[in-house]
Amino acid sequence: MDRLQCMRVLVKVAETASFAQAARQLHMSPPAVTRAVAFLEEATGARLFVRSTRSVKLTPSGSRYADDCRRILSDIDEAEASAGGSHSTASGILTITAPVLFGQIHIVPIVTEFLTMHPAVTGRVLFFDRMVNLVEEGIDVAIRIGHLQDSVHRAIKVGSVRRVVCGAPAYFGRHGEPAIPADLTRHVTIVNTGSSAPLDWHFAPNHTPVKLHPRMYCNTVDASISAAVTGWGLTRTLSYQVAEHIAAGRLKTVLDEFEEEPLPIHVVHIEGRHVSAKTRAFVDFAVQKIKALYL
Repeated sequence: MDRLQCMRVLVKVAETASFAQAARQLHMSPPAVTRAVAFLEEATGARLFVRSTRSVKLTPSGSRYADDCRRILSDIDEAEASAGGSHSTASGILTITAPVLFGQIHIVPIVTEFLTMHPAVTGRVLFFDRMVNLVEEGIDVAIRIGHLQDSVHRAIKVGSVRRVVCGAPAYFGRHGEPAIPADLTRHVTIVNTGSSAPLDWHFAPNHTPVKLHPRMYCNTVDASISAAVTGWGLTRTLSYQVAEHIAAGRLKTVLDEFEEEPLPIHVVHIEGRHVSAKTRAFVDFAVQKIKALYL
């Protein structure tokens, strides 16, 4: 069977969660769709879908394989467009990654506006609070916060964010504000990590790191911020993560004069002679938009 056509069938089944719906949209018979998926399952040696009378769901292996199929099909579309002289037109699947909250707050609006401007582009956003490998995970553009390691990728600095210690006015009304970093040892602290080990908060270079004994460990940033908003304790986050709460008066930063150097924000993409039109267009657009927010 035509392996690429089978990949297109698999992607359509994954998108519609239905063999019958995929067959209708692809103008194929349901048995032909079933045979295409069976061919790929035999070729990969993995079960790609879990099927019942009510639902069709990708298995974990199937989900990874479907992502690979999307990337391969997109690369083929771009190669054909380049050979045909239309590589200057933004089209195909554009995959963007960013930290979770930064992505939710800033990147989703940027992506939706970009997709409205470029109807031939389909967006795929992946938000992780971890470093991802652009090549291995099929990423076109990454927004990264923090100091970058040496890389062959092109990185454009678009701004910076601060690490801030913050709490609710109600908390400060009961416990007062820390005047120096060492005062934090006498305050209720909340950390956004799943680790139960003691955590040191670092400040400006001339200050000794503060060894804390947190009263609460949260495995998400959202959870630690929510706890701080209630007035229960102090937490430390990146400035953009609490900007809305600070503007609304629900949180207040302290120890601002003792902060570490701000962390840079970069837009990163793979460098090369044949960077796709969709990537070039999105990088230019995102750089402009993020700089307007952070520079």
